[in-house]
Amino acid sequence: MATETPDRTAVGAGGPDLRHHGDAETGSGLLDFAVNVRADTPPPWLAERIAASLGDVAAYPDPGPAREAVARRHGRDPSEVLLTAGAAEAFVLLARVLRPRRAVVVHPQFTEPEAALRAADHPVERVVLEGPRFELDPAAVPAEADLVMVGNPTNPTSVLHPAAVLERLARPGRVLVVDEAFADCVPGEAESLAGRGDLPGLVVLRSLTKTWGLAGLRAGYALADAATADALARAQPLWSVSTPALAATAACCEPRALAEADAWADRLTGRRAEFAADLADCGVHVTPGAAASFVLVHAAGGEALRHRLRDAGIAVRRGDTFPGLGPDWLRVAVRDRETSLRLTRTLAELR
Repeated sequence: MATETPDRTAVGAGGPDLRHHGDAETGSGLLDFAVNVRADTPPPWLAERIAASLGDVAAYPDPGPAREAVARRHGRDPSEVLLTAGAAEAFVLLARVLRPRRAVVVHPQFTEPEAALRAADHPVERVVLEGPRFELDPAAVPAEADLVMVGNPTNPTSVLHPAAVLERLARPGRVLVVDEAFADCVPGEAESLAGRGDLPGLVVLRSLTKTWGLAGLRAGYALADAATADALARAQPLWSVSTPALAATAACCEPRALAEADAWADRLTGRRAEFAADLADCGVHVTPGAAASFVLVHAAGGEALRHRLRDAGIAVRRGDTFPGLGPDWLRVAVRDRETSLRLTRTLAELR
């Protein structure tokens, strides 16, 4: 079940703070469960590749090799690849280039897509998915919508929508933007649409931030038909992606990196299941079907609990800045077993 909620308020003018992100929850001395980036990254081999690229920073960046590497990875033509300074830049470019008559954002999800649209003065309608499962019904999206944005797996719910469901949202005359920033958290990248060049109007966004721990480097890309990719590129500042970010992008598309990422996704699946069970034993509700590097939990008195956890030295992500959620919702990153037990033991004491 989903509800369609028209909302035309400006960013920051009432309603959830769309510019609030997990890094605002962290602080010195706090155990970080608020930021959903893989711990102990980047791995040494990737750090070495990035460091080696610094010898080339006197020259302007050459995106060609990285673009070709991304194209090979996803079975696309290089003309269908746009390299970006993280997925966040892609949201801004889409907002600058597109002229939607009826833009719809599926929530709860990462708030930057809506924030970028509003900053470009595009009215936005929300389709808000209902808990506890936050399942997407394509029929809830207005047929007249000519721009639809959805995450998969979705931040903050961690829900993975079936590819067959998302395909039903694609149609001529509509741009369908699927944010796959957490797709490589899923073994085999199941349900990804990154290789689907046949779906009309599809734009898939990817990020190297989550799996490889490169938030400070700003590396990502968009996959779209050649005309859309070219239009976005013409709105992009020259040399937007740095030489180190290009080196990282190419490296993370190599077979060795893809195998490492998939092995990590397999380990993550087991750790997440253990963590979810421990959280449930503490008396909180864990959103079922989690597929990303975090879980979404609901707890009575969640806002007070978040503050008490912070007082105990643990940071978690507040949920009330995501449209469709409220203060009793918390997003919690999956960490290694020992670190996760520190949270659940503290939570059990506080409950």
